[in-house]
This record gives sequence, C-alpha cells and structure tokens, in this order.
Amino acid sequence: MPVDCKSSKPGLEAACLTDVGLQRANNEDSCLYWEPESADEFGRKGRLAIIADGMGGHDGGQEASRMAVETVRHIYDRQFSGDPQATLVAALQTAHDTIQRFAAEHPQFTGMGTTCTALAIVDHKLSFAHVGDSRLYLLRRDKLSRLTRDHSYVSRLVETGIVRSEDAESHPQRHILTAALGSGHIIIPDAPQESVALQEGDTLILCTDGLWSVVGEQELNRIARSNAPADTCIGLVRAALERGGPDNVTVVVLRISA
Repeated sequence: MPVDCKSSKPGLEAACLTDVGLQRANNEDSCLYWEPESADEFGRKGRLAIIADGMGGHDGGQEASRMAVETVRHIYDRQFSGDPQATLVAALQTAHDTIQRFAAEHPQFTGMGTTCTALAIVDHKLSFAHVGDSRLYLLRRDKLSRLTRDHSYVSRLVETGIVRSEDAESHPQRHILTAALGSGHIIIPDAPQESVALQEGDTLILCTDGLWSVVGEQELNRIARSNAPADTCIGLVRAALERGGPDNVTVVVLRISA
C-alpha cells in the first residue's frame, strides 16, 4: 500500500511503500516522511523520516507503531531543541513512555511495543536515532553501508563471536529483540556521536525486518542503485514478496539531489 511520501522542497526525492506481506493478517508497520511548510521552519528542522515495526497481540503492534511515528513527529515539530540529534533521542524516549502509559491504561494492550528508526536531514547533514531492528542504510555510489546496529539476541551473539555475521540473518532466533519502545523501564536509543555529511546522489533506505530478513544487502544495493526512489520501493517490496513475504514489509527511500 503506497504511503504519501513526497518532498515539496527541492534537494531530495522521497518515496515510501508498505505491504502486509503474504502470511500476516494485519500490517503492524508504520512509516512517515515529514517536512515543515514554512521556509524558516524548514531551514531549522529540515526533513524527518520514521519507520516502526510493532509487536503485541490484539492489534497492539499496529497501535504501538502508529503511536511511535506520531509521537516522534509531534516532538520533533513542537519541541525541537535546535539540535536534531538530541531531539530525535528525546522523541524516541517520549514515544517509549507514551506507549507504556497507554498499555497500562488499556490492559488488553499489555506487551505492546515497537521498533523505531528516525532520521533528520538538516542542511545536508544526517542525524538519526533508533531502537530495535528496523534498519537504516546509506548507499553512496556503489557501496551500501548499514548505519544502525540491530538490538537483537542474534546481534549480541555476533558481537561476542558466537555466531558468524554471514549466518545472522538466517538464524532462527534473529527476530528476538533486546530493546523496543514500550518494553522495559528505561530505553536508551542508539545514535551517532556526530551527524553524517551527505553528498549529492546519496540514497538513504529505512526498512523493517520484513525486508532485510529475506532480501540480502547485495540485492538491496542492486535494486536501489538502478532505480529512482519510488521504483526502488516497488522493487524491494516485490523481492520480499517473491521470497514468501513472511512478514509485513515497509521501506522508505530518500535520495539527495541537487
């Protein structure tokens, strides 16, 4: 299902696409692209993109991912500190608290939670923060780099040398998260120490595990570097569905232009 994801400002092409997949009844993923309307606000806050993958029965995952995306957008817009990185971290922490409060007030949603990866681009500088295993990739020329680290059980096994990195994405326990918004008392989002300088032609890809768990980085690279953002979204989702579409699939593609 297409998501409204177009930039009204020059300098960036944006596209988003989400699909329920072939084996799930509900789509528990959410995504958003946002930019301020006024030129002054745009100059300060730049562009915002968010992706979230919810979990929890009785529609809890769908509600958690929606709440995460809406809360992060609201905090970034209404409580912008002047520092995009610090604002993103604060926004994810607020989303965590919001989801926990909601679950406490609605017992049928006990156990709800969500991943969340959010990025901001201000003056060609990338800031981001994330919790969970929804990923952010940077494609520069022909090189694809993963900018986020999965908060998962298997990721810990790789870091300690128990599991080889090449075996991680096919590991049967790869979906077990060690951190998620709404889960645990305190959440500390991962964020880079410094912003990343972007170049013309750079492509940023946000995706849920419904994509990366079945479409390898080599194919992701091939599809993204050969297509415009909208066609990249279509090609990546199609590739996931061709491999059985075992989970919801959501992707956001942003390309820096002149």
